Amino acid sequence: MVSLSEWTIYVKWSGYLTLAFAALTVIAWVFKWGIRFRLVGVTGFMTVLTVGLFALNLGLYARPAIPGAVRYTRVYDTGAAQVVIAVAPDITAEQLEATLRQAAADLYSPGRLAQAETQMTIRARTIVHPVEGVSQPIVLGQVRRSLASRDDPKMAIEVYADRLNQLPNPAV
Repeated sequence: MVSLSEWTIYVKWSGYLTLAFAALTVIAWVFKWGIRFRLVGVTGFMTVLTVGLFALNLGLYARPAIPGAVRYTRVYDTGAAQVVIAVAPDITAEQLEATLRQAAADLYSPGRLAQAETQMTIRARTIVHPVEGVSQPIVLGQVRRSLASRDDPKMAIEVYADRLNQLPNPAV
């Protein structure tokens, strides 16, 4: 299996070859060489190949597994800077913090930068049923992380202990 660093090298060299063929194609057109039409095809093929390799390179990022994180479900996502995840109502404060870290790692995408926001906010909520037929959402915490870098050392995690105490079985 090819590692991520090796794959990045392949993409870089494919880009260099594409640029070299593009330059050679321009030279062929300037000097009216007989193979200029073939070089256009080779340059086009190399461009498609390089773009495909680059796209595959983006998908190869392995997301870290944060110890202590529990399963969550994404219930709202603007595609930019606001995300809401749902967690079980029996979550502990430690599990909530780990789950928020996991969600921040999982939901990061460079494509979210297109929206002019510099920070992404992920809120964790659960739903409790105080009486039969009534559902009450409770926001348990949030994490704010940078959209500019994959590894954000200044990630701000807030766990709302008072709201965790509102759960039927306080887990704090």
